[in-house]
Amino acid sequence: MNPRSRAATTPHQQRQQDVHRVRRGVQYSLASVLVLCVAYSLQGVLPVQALTVNPGSVAGLLGMLTAPLLHGSPGHLLANATALLMLGTLAMTVYPRATMRALPLLWLGSGLCAWLLGEPGSHHLGASGVTHGLGFLVFVLGLLRRDRAAIAAGMMAFFFYGGMLLTIFPQEVGVSWESHLGGAISGVLAAFLFRRSDPMPARRKYSWEIEEELERENAERGHDTFEPRAPEDVPVLWNRDEPRAEHEERGKLLPFRPRNAARNDVHSGSQPRDD
Repeated sequence: MNPRSRAATTPHQQRQQDVHRVRRGVQYSLASVLVLCVAYSLQGVLPVQALTVNPGSVAGLLGMLTAPLLHGSPGHLLANATALLMLGTLAMTVYPRATMRALPLLWLGSGLCAWLLGEPGSHHLGASGVTHGLGFLVFVLGLLRRDRAAIAAGMMAFFFYGGMLLTIFPQEVGVSWESHLGGAISGVLAAFLFRRSDPMPARRKYSWEIEEELERENAERGHDTFEPRAPEDVPVLWNRDEPRAEHEERGKLLPFRPRNAARNDVHSGSQPRDD
């Protein structure tokens, strides 16, 4: 077993695991962006239209596999690469297993929706459908899991890319809202399918929860929480070296007289005497 996959038992181990997860998310996202850049540099020698999604065409089904790698301009590539870097890092950091399992569904789902809903004769390309799928995956997983990391990731995804909610509807000419919609639907579906793929992080217990657990344990053992434990449970701190004799003198009683009686003896001129 990989030691990094074991449950952390100390804050130091937890920090090490968190750093490893973030580093892994950044590496995977950078590798994906690099693949998009290499594919864009080769578009000059590739039959781009044949590799895009062509709605209603049997040959256009090939674009479901290749269209997310293609882009129409450097600005188009930059926008999708930035979204892929941020959302990919966030998803791979918090949900590494769910993200890896969801990627094929996001990839094919965005292309299939564009092929089914797009206008015949149009060509759909770009990784925006996949980035929309990642955004909806992270946001919906935050609603379903509701642990601290999931809620934080969902809020970050919504803060930076909440505008994706509007781009799944037709607004701007030349923008493939069909692939955006397909990615969003695939992201929501993948969130429900793979919400248990990653283990839930250990939740920190509050003081009152610890007290309740102690009360339950004491009740099971027959102890009262607000009373001292039974004498047999108290450790013995000291024992006499030798047993005490039956008639051994245990102490000496000193005489004591009230203060008023002593004053009366002084005024009368008498000397105090021992009884």
